[in-house]
Amino acid sequence: MAAVSGGEPLAIGGFLFFAAEDWLIAVGYPLDGGGGEGDFEEALAAALASTRARDCWAIAPRLPPRLAERRVEADRYYVLDADTPLPPRLERLAERAAARLAVEESQAFGPGHRRLWAEFLGRVDLPPRVRELYARTPAVLGRVPGLSLLSARDPEGRIAACLLIDRAPRRFTSYLLGAHAREPYTPYATDLLFREMIRGARREGKAFLHLGLGVNEGIRRFKTKWGARPGQAYEMAAWREGGGWRGELGDLALGLARLPREPLSRQEFLASLPRQRRFAMLWEVERGGRRSFIGGTAHFFGFSFERSFRRLFEEVETVLFEGPLDPASLERVARCGRAPEPGGPRLAALLDEGETARLERVVCGPRGRWARFFGLEHPDPPDVRGLLAATRPWYAFFSLWTAFVARKGWKESVDLEAWRIAREMGKAVVALERIEEQLATLEGIPLARIVNFLRGCRRWGRMMRRYERHYLRGEVERLFGTSIEFPTRTELVIHRRDARFLERMRPYLEQGGAAVLVGSAHLIGLRGLLAEAGFRVRKVR
Repeated sequence: MAAVSGGEPLAIGGFLFFAAEDWLIAVGYPLDGGGGEGDFEEALAAALASTRARDCWAIAPRLPPRLAERRVEADRYYVLDADTPLPPRLERLAERAAARLAVEESQAFGPGHRRLWAEFLGRVDLPPRVRELYARTPAVLGRVPGLSLLSARDPEGRIAACLLIDRAPRRFTSYLLGAHAREPYTPYATDLLFREMIRGARREGKAFLHLGLGVNEGIRRFKTKWGARPGQAYEMAAWREGGGWRGELGDLALGLARLPREPLSRQEFLASLPRQRRFAMLWEVERGGRRSFIGGTAHFFGFSFERSFRRLFEEVETVLFEGPLDPASLERVARCGRAPEPGGPRLAALLDEGETARLERVVCGPRGRWARFFGLEHPDPPDVRGLLAATRPWYAFFSLWTAFVARKGWKESVDLEAWRIAREMGKAVVALERIEEQLATLEGIPLARIVNFLRGCRRWGRMMRRYERHYLRGEVERLFGTSIEFPTRTELVIHRRDARFLERMRPYLEQGGAAVLVGSAHLIGLRGLLAEAGFRVRKVR
């Protein structure tokens, strides 16, 4: 069960929960068929107390009163008994479609399916969770036993309609998703596939077909015309414990929900851009009336500082970075990381199975059937075990940390954004180190620190939140205190390079009109070194 859900299953008060790290999925349908709203509320309170989860989702026939304001969906499930006689009219319509279409079943999601999915989602208004299920279809087919596509193709091989079904349950077949094409349009193509799905369930001796939620009036009407009846009620809530309501169901769902159906207005376009903040991690450096700047960057962050960088770069002619950030240089670093030395250390040999499984849960987040149902499963999760076993330790560490923060919403890169803007504005861009020097630094990261950092992955979320708070305020001393356990915060990576950076940036600072952007941890030592060299260093307010 843990492998299926991506979290540890908990049975509390006759209800099922899945929990891992900072999230909790609560299923308010009693395991024994009994229980009520009050029982679920009591069980949920116990689950929250024992897991201390922050990001929470719940489904139930009726949500407890405390979740009423957190409700994001309400619907009913629809069920069709397998022995329900097929309406004669629908049989005739299905036969008419069968004369023009061929039905096939497979687990391959090909170009025709992609075109159908895109065209269907572009014209049909669906809830975000349902849209995300469509988006995840290619990723789950072939990986989840029992899932298959029923497709109806015309003589030219074009897909007129398609159903995603699940035959794995012993007593029933589940209809999950469906779509039909407008171009080419073949009447009654979906009716043909529905008839084939029902016939297949009968051949397999299934008792009924689970047709899912009503979703909207059109879908409900389609299901009931086959004889489906409303089943259990369904309500869904999403919230964040100890904070504000989390209204989105994941980045992909949010993005799909915001797909424009008409041209964006100027206000909508601006609202769709990355969130902007003032760049507060900035100091003025001056000597002899010649002024420059030094700032602290982050490889990944949750906000953009584009407006601040453009204003800053208007005042300088040269922008200096730690190293080269062009695509070719970055790819060279990645190639090195993916090609470990024969016989070199592998993190897979230094973490036990429990530590590796915990790392997978933290990095990848919720997985499995329930996660897919809630729209929470990572669309392209990293291969945690592959990275640990087949790459250099520093590459595995950076890759896993990057995947984790991206899943949590940190998808901006401060240094890459600044590098791009400097190039766009025609500034002279200088690297303080060569790629060879940077690779040597990466190889020098102590293995023990990397292992300890990965073992402490449960603290990553708290580290992110503290880092974000202090970074946005420009509180470099407090920022360093929150990241002391980060593997790169070492004498070799930070302090020895500070002296190298000072030597190489000094001619530009003495001339004036330069902006130096280095990792924020370097600002602790560099500000003192600059002051000792006779520069006046003042925080930019």
